[in-house]
Amino acid sequence: MSDQNKVHEQDSNEVVIAKARNFWAKYSKPLVIVSLVVIAAIAGWYSYQEYVKKPKETKAADAMFKAEEYWRIDSVNLALNGDGQSIGFLKVIEKYSGTDAANLAEYYAGTCYIKLNDNDKALKHLSKFSSSSKPVQARAWKLMADAYADLGKNSDALSYYKKAAHHFESDEVNSAEYLFLAGYLADRVLKDSKEAISLYKELKEKFPKSQQAFDADNYLAQLGVYNSEK
Repeated sequence: MSDQNKVHEQDSNEVVIAKARNFWAKYSKPLVIVSLVVIAAIAGWYSYQEYVKKPKETKAADAMFKAEEYWRIDSVNLALNGDGQSIGFLKVIEKYSGTDAANLAEYYAGTCYIKLNDNDKALKHLSKFSSSSKPVQARAWKLMADAYADLGKNSDALSYYKKAAHHFESDEVNSAEYLFLAGYLADRVLKDSKEAISLYKELKEKFPKSQQAFDADNYLAQLGVYNSEK
């Protein structure tokens, strides 16, 4: 490398260093502040998870234990409202909002109100529930469809039966049931023969060995479809 090139490279390095020094002089304080804010946020999140959220989750799960026992033996009023010593699902939802236990309590409360034939309250709670378990989520949507149907909101009922049926088709037993309920509702209640035929055919195609598929043949015949394989 020539002396001229060496001088040029040295000058370039000095320019870069000078720019870096100027940048640090200008922005060091904001960068330090931002770094401290990020560190504080991470520390705060960790502290919240370890010292607030986890203990709250544990307390909520413990509090709901007795309500679940009442639910299993069909004592729905005690499950909802507690027995004076142990709290019920409604209090779990109120007291431990934001926890997994409170989310599950929404499902339990919804099923209790279904049994009490209070469909508006059932929908209120079931609509707030969500689960990563596909069978459980599908079941919640099926129950919402039942509630909508009992309230005469048949289009909503049809939508949720279909939603439940399509959510986890690996569960053939329940998916076949939900799809049949959708077809039956379209057929006998909504009088939508086109939708009913489509749903019955889908049922036969996806779950051909199910009892509902055999039943669908009878309803298709009544709709004038005698060879649904074509």
